[in-house]
Amino acid sequence: MLEIQKKLSKSFYAILSLPATAMGFALSVQISALSWILSSKYGLEIHDVGLVWAAGPVAGILGQVIVGLISDNVWFWKGRRRPFIFIGGFLAALMLLALPNIDIISSSLGFSGILGVAIAVALTLDLAINISFNPTRSIIADVTPEGVERTKGYTWMQTISGTFGVLAYVIGAVWNNYLLIYFGVGLVFVLSVIPPLFIDEPKQLKNSDGDIPADVKAKSSFRDILDNIQPLWGFLLYAVYAIVGRILNYHPDHYYLELFCFLITIFFILKVILKNVDALPKKEAGIVGFKKVLAAHSFTWIGIQTMFVYMFAYIQYKVYGFTDGSMIDENTNIEMGRIVSISFLILNAVGAVLPVLVLEPITRKIGRVKTHAICISTMAIGYAGILFFGFNSTSIYILMGILGIGWASTISLPFAIMSQKVDQSKMGLFMGLFNLAVVLPQLVASFGVGQAVSKADDKSLIFIISTSTLAVSAILWFMVKEKFVPENKV
Repeated sequence: MLEIQKKLSKSFYAILSLPATAMGFALSVQISALSWILSSKYGLEIHDVGLVWAAGPVAGILGQVIVGLISDNVWFWKGRRRPFIFIGGFLAALMLLALPNIDIISSSLGFSGILGVAIAVALTLDLAINISFNPTRSIIADVTPEGVERTKGYTWMQTISGTFGVLAYVIGAVWNNYLLIYFGVGLVFVLSVIPPLFIDEPKQLKNSDGDIPADVKAKSSFRDILDNIQPLWGFLLYAVYAIVGRILNYHPDHYYLELFCFLITIFFILKVILKNVDALPKKEAGIVGFKKVLAAHSFTWIGIQTMFVYMFAYIQYKVYGFTDGSMIDENTNIEMGRIVSISFLILNAVGAVLPVLVLEPITRKIGRVKTHAICISTMAIGYAGILFFGFNSTSIYILMGILGIGWASTISLPFAIMSQKVDQSKMGLFMGLFNLAVVLPQLVASFGVGQAVSKADDKSLIFIISTSTLAVSAILWFMVKEKFVPENKV
């Protein structure tokens, strides 16, 4: 073990953050370039772009849970997380290379259309990212003690990853998205392969009580897994319905099942969020706390994913005034792509600066949960600002800075909050289950929101949805309990 790891020095936190940075950079490339390249180069309609984006969350449903469960119980290549980081990084780099060449791949395979190939590339890319994202986050919990040091690990992860995310959007804004994609290929490969070699993983993991060694396999039944994600049952049912309906080309005029899924979601979220954990045994209280986190986090991601997928459409319709069927020249397409890139650059710049410099010190004073709830509240306000004032690039850039506060917290603090509530010997599994609170809402954004946005004449609906879901998420986060003692009272 390196001395910097023994001492948990800043340099070790930086190295520990690099594998997650690789996946974050791949995701930044995907966010910045995927909708743009599919719309401008390949001419896909909004609902088809949403379908391509839906392929990734489908991969994430299986990828993170399976990889998390396996990585909890294996050891090879001198690690349990390291092998999956290597494999996922290689696949992610390869699929990034495929993105600007989808038409060439499609024609070489003899296909007349490119939608199927686009879905295959997006699916493999997001599966690769998910294969690696789980172990890159789980390894932080594996090698850091609970409490302040673990929070520091995840805030450092976001600061380093967010800094490289800023670089991604700088490249896209100053140069172009093609250069961004090819630069990402090399960076993702290097950061996925080299840094894990300098991180010494513990060969034995212990449970939350610290008394079960890792060679006793961490088992979970399918029933246990379903029970653990109870607040997400409505999202899961809708995801299955939406995917099957799209495959069968089933488009009913009514919305009965959507309403049923919504009512299921509300019922189980209220059931868990109103449950008092104070009188429960430690293990059961931890599971209930985990469910509360899933409930709150899921609504965050409906709003965020809606922005990621349809920001280009909002700018096209609300800033430039183009409607369905409008002819848009190549230069205008590039300019709209640049506005999207600059917007996400600002979002990630704020997201990179805040976690270590601002959020982590605040958590020592008021706790992780309250800090995160406040940040999500500011994000809801930022979305409302875009809804009412986001009709030109300048106002959008300013408001994206406000959104960056919530973004900085969303991809750092919930991991620390969640990791304190679950069995440490099953960290990979619970990290994968936690990811379902991201990918299932993403499917709602890709299918349900995509259909609504496509039919709506006024694309302001994009930010009506984002504002509403972030407001709900903020309320739910304020209802999550945390045992916390301020630093100055320790």
